[in-house]
Amino acid sequence: MSTNTIVILVAFVAYMGMMILIGALNSKQSNNEDYFLGGRGLGSWTAALSAQASDMSGWLLMGLPGAVYVAGTGEVWIAIGLFIGTVLNWFLVARRLRKYTIVANNSLTIPSFFENRFHDKKGVLKVVASIIVIVFFAVYTASAFASGAKLFANVFGTGADDKTAYMIGLIIAAVVILVYTLLGGFKAVCYTDFIQGMLMLIAILAVPIIAYIGISGDLTGALGAKGVADPAGFLSLMKDGEGNPVSAMSIISNLGWGLGYFGMPHILVRFMAIKSDKEVKKSRIIAIVWVILSLGAACFLGLIARGFLNEDLVASGKSEVVFIKSILQIFDGNLVLVFIGGIFLCGILAAIMSTADSQLLVTASAISEDMYKGAINKKASEKSALNVGRIAVVVVAIIAFVIALDPNSSVMALVSDAWAGFGAAFGPIILLSLFWKRFNLPGAVAGMVTGFATVIIWDYLPLVNGGTIYAATGLYSLVLGFALALVVAVIVTLVTKKPSAEIEAEFEKVKTVEI
Repeated sequence: MSTNTIVILVAFVAYMGMMILIGALNSKQSNNEDYFLGGRGLGSWTAALSAQASDMSGWLLMGLPGAVYVAGTGEVWIAIGLFIGTVLNWFLVARRLRKYTIVANNSLTIPSFFENRFHDKKGVLKVVASIIVIVFFAVYTASAFASGAKLFANVFGTGADDKTAYMIGLIIAAVVILVYTLLGGFKAVCYTDFIQGMLMLIAILAVPIIAYIGISGDLTGALGAKGVADPAGFLSLMKDGEGNPVSAMSIISNLGWGLGYFGMPHILVRFMAIKSDKEVKKSRIIAIVWVILSLGAACFLGLIARGFLNEDLVASGKSEVVFIKSILQIFDGNLVLVFIGGIFLCGILAAIMSTADSQLLVTASAISEDMYKGAINKKASEKSALNVGRIAVVVVAIIAFVIALDPNSSVMALVSDAWAGFGAAFGPIILLSLFWKRFNLPGAVAGMVTGFATVIIWDYLPLVNGGTIYAATGLYSLVLGFALALVVAVIVTLVTKKPSAEIEAEFEKVKTVEI
């Protein structure tokens, strides 16, 4: 092992040790509300950075820059869609969801909110929602584990095709995330997310700026020198990496990513945990500024790296490690620079861990609070429910680990599938639940199942010449799934019985209550 590698390893060990220490210091929880929502006591900065750090994951530092590196500015439509979705989520959903979950029997999870919102005595909606959480978070967590494994393989091995290094990285990423999630619960996850959100932002801002200076500010010239046939087209929002016009279908699909925010349990649960309405207003400003800076810098990095890096990651099919390669190329020469590079590489680790821990915790709450205590053993004690939740964390982590075993798995593809699943199944239901008093239980169930089924059919079943419908059409399943779920939910609601007077009274109470 070289001296440079040892220095980077020291930075990694120090960082991961700090995360585990935070978990240990927050290891005392008296009940489920403490473990799963941190006692609803998040301040503005912690809530904002925790929400956004858990949102972006390794996708921000690996998937998005890699996509822009390959396809140019024409791929930035994803970032535009995500920015719009973030803004709408904080302004439309955050404050009202926080208040409604308290009014609706102090709901601790999204599935329990659905149950309490519609007074679902049989728990059908809660069980359906919990199953969706488990399925898609297994895929989502796998994307984080795969990101961690690729990071380790490229830093400490010969690349993602180094199966031994990939496996070691996968194991380390899974174990560290498991340890501090199991120890500390929601508070540990949010505090670590705050630190990780800051580190992610510093890293993603600094690296492209340094790389831009490295090419003397001449991006067009650098792109041409590195073999990009049409540099002007590469920098155009309306062209792809090969100079062809970006299709309307591609723009719609990429903008459609913004719809996913309304249904992301690991983001929505942050809204539920904010301390007060006053903190919500502060949090939204912090979160929106963070998103503008981070998404903009990630896209800029993808463009700059195409003209900056000494190797062609398009030809090798390894575009998702563009951030890693940029750091290793910039911070080389002496041990101080190498150590700084190691800290910046921890920014990728931060992105990975901040999302995986949140996903595991939300999955644990769905199994513990919603399925076990809510449907299987309603008399279960707080202690036994917490233990079931911790076991669930381990089980889901194992499933995600298995999914991520393939070194060639695409971080972008895994995130895309999970994002579509949650956005289509939960997004329309959340919005209608919060803003339509007439919305009822049959409509919620029908809409949720429709959104879930659409994504599964569109993305997973080989129905068109042995391929998926997505492969044949290029339309992102989230766009269609969200639209169909919304339409079905509204139609079924209108042709079935209106909600009870008690449910309608709760809806009206949310408008005026100050909590």
